[in-house]
Amino acid sequence: MLLKTFGWSFAITVVGLVVAGVLWGWQGLAIVGILSILEISLSFDNAVINAGILRKMNAFWQKIFLTVGILIAVFGMRLVFPVVIVAITAKLGPIEAVKLAINDKAHYQELVTSAHPAIAAFGGMFLLMIFLDFIFEERDYKWLSWIEKPMAKMGKLDMLSVIIALVVLLVSAMTLATDVAHGGGDKTATVLLAGVAGLITYLVVGGISGYFEDKLEEDDEDDEDDEESEAGAAAPVATGAGSAVGLAGKAAFFMFLYLEVIDASFSFDGVIGAFAITNDIFMMALGLGIGAMYIRSLTVFLVRKGTLDDYVYLEHGAHYAIGALAVILLITIRYEVSEVVTGLIGIVLIGLSFASSVVRNRREGKPGDTSGTKAEVTSGV
Repeated sequence: MLLKTFGWSFAITVVGLVVAGVLWGWQGLAIVGILSILEISLSFDNAVINAGILRKMNAFWQKIFLTVGILIAVFGMRLVFPVVIVAITAKLGPIEAVKLAINDKAHYQELVTSAHPAIAAFGGMFLLMIFLDFIFEERDYKWLSWIEKPMAKMGKLDMLSVIIALVVLLVSAMTLATDVAHGGGDKTATVLLAGVAGLITYLVVGGISGYFEDKLEEDDEDDEDDEESEAGAAAPVATGAGSAVGLAGKAAFFMFLYLEVIDASFSFDGVIGAFAITNDIFMMALGLGIGAMYIRSLTVFLVRKGTLDDYVYLEHGAHYAIGALAVILLITIRYEVSEVVTGLIGIVLIGLSFASSVVRNRREGKPGDTSGTKAEVTSGV
């Protein structure tokens, strides 16, 4: 199971490190290895979030996530995205931006750094919306019940998460973007525009995927009702194809897009942080790409093992980590925050949620078993 799931990650690691050693020597080999570890530490919570979404999809779209998705993650976000950002902010053509990245690495890094406020605002708002929609939703299981119970009650107010996100964006723009250290000057308008773009992206992509998912579930329920009416008092019918096999068609497609946008938002801090280690775009793409492959494999592993069903507070810990990352991204509009801090916060929160899940399972006397009645369960924290 482990080798089957992580086999490609192991293979790509070996090939990637060999390529790094051949092209850049021992120094390049070390840098690529460090970047891989950096990406894994920063994106571990991403794997948990992705697993929660990926388990709703059928086997075909899970394979698409591992194949096409990894190409988008590695070449799109880790290689093409920084070049596109430079092209837009510096008003250069794509070819000129690529030449700049190859021939004038210092100036290229300077331009990417100057674009950081916009990147942080976009990614911060997108991730903040994920966290807010999670914390305001009524859930069967509650980890930090003293927070989640009142938040779930408040979540009954329509559009509350959007209102809070806009307030946070406005405060961030008026306080953090007025005198930006990297990039220089007043970036208030830039931060506002990028933040609103991140919010709109979340609402559009998440809304469309949610619409098709709900529609598919309604169709399944209608099919079940028809079968039950025909069968009369016969034995209960099986679950519909959409929920038993997984999302397919348009629902899965938009869910896949949603996953990719989430991955992109998670990768922002990794790409920016990587410039503290190297400004070589190919070395950066290789190192971060290896790390991204492990996150993809870990996501599939969590789905196949049913880990999120066995340890019910893991998703809570990952979403709290998302909330923390969103706040950190907004803070980095003006202040620098070490990647070590960002990575440790995510690891600690997920570790605590895992420990709480283990304690709950032992208390229930059914380790790893969350089947049966879905009554409200709290951790007692």
